[in-house]
Amino acid sequence: MSSSPNRLVATIFGAVYLLVGLLGFAVTGGVAFIATQGGLLLGIFEVNPLHNIAHLLIGGALLVAGLANARAAKGVNTTVGAVYLLLGLVGFFLVGTAANILALNTADHFLHLASAVVLLGVGLGTERSLPRTAAL
Repeated sequence: MSSSPNRLVATIFGAVYLLVGLLGFAVTGGVAFIATQGGLLLGIFEVNPLHNIAHLLIGGALLVAGLANARAAKGVNTTVGAVYLLLGLVGFFLVGTAANILALNTADHFLHLASAVVLLGVGLGTERSLPRTAAL
């Protein structure tokens, strides 16, 4: 795994997002599943139970891909990075509207954009010539 930047990043991000998803449930007691406002994780990131589940699913996908092989990690890093880029940008327009079903706030947007930069940077910028059967 140490020879593949994609596997390393996917594994680390996957473990972190799984942890964030689990910790989110500690601050969302009494918050509706799909609420436009939620509890504060680490005092700054707003989450609701749906947001927590999204973190668990994304973390699981990243971790499984990171542990599988470089090709899978590269694909998942790029895909999740693209989704986070879109969510980070669109999220600024969702705050204060009924469409904010993940209870996003400004801190979430910047974290999603930072995650997108790292995931896309590694996914698109490294291991460009992976053979189809690469299992780095």
